[in-house]
Amino acid sequence: MLQTISLARTVAMLSLVAVSYTFVPALSAQQTYQGVPSGRVTAKVVLDAVVPAGTPAAQRPPSHTITLDYGQPHARGRAIAGALVPYGEVWRLGANDATTLTTPIDLEIGGVLVPKGTYALFALPTATSMHLIVSRKSGAGANVYDAAQDLARIPMRVHARAEGVESLQISLAPTGAEAPLGGTLRVLWGTMDASVPYLAKP
Repeated sequence: MLQTISLARTVAMLSLVAVSYTFVPALSAQQTYQGVPSGRVTAKVVLDAVVPAGTPAAQRPPSHTITLDYGQPHARGRAIAGALVPYGEVWRLGANDATTLTTPIDLEIGGVLVPKGTYALFALPTATSMHLIVSRKSGAGANVYDAAQDLARIPMRVHARAEGVESLQISLAPTGAEAPLGGTLRVLWGTMDASVPYLAKP
């Protein structure tokens, strides 16, 4: 289910060097989905400090890994946007236990500072928009939304897909050479396609 891509970037401080995430193909009208239980999926971005060639291993700073963990539900023929995921209501952004973001380094998500730590993620979709909700709540009971625990509500870019995606996919895709410390957090399910940029803040 997981694929790993290795990237080498030369930057002043940190560089994205590896990404793991799940690829979920869109379904054509001719395909038949074989239902399976919701499982857990992990998406990761690994950040490494760039040091001079020949630096002893003992002197290299530790890597920093940003991790997204979520329960992956499946459409199984059901409508998603506005139905299984109702408009105007907070959505758990996954199945079963809370979707969590763990970062050992400060992040800027959609221009909003998210200090290092572990957070539960939710979403608030409408017919034309979606906000990513970053909640301070984590651990037991984190999948029960509590507005008082909101760290931020961050607007996402959204558009409707022509073909539906059968299984929820949340990925941490790197931007690449244009912004080696950044990337895009993307949510795909059914015809929903929502994304927001992130940037590591060393």
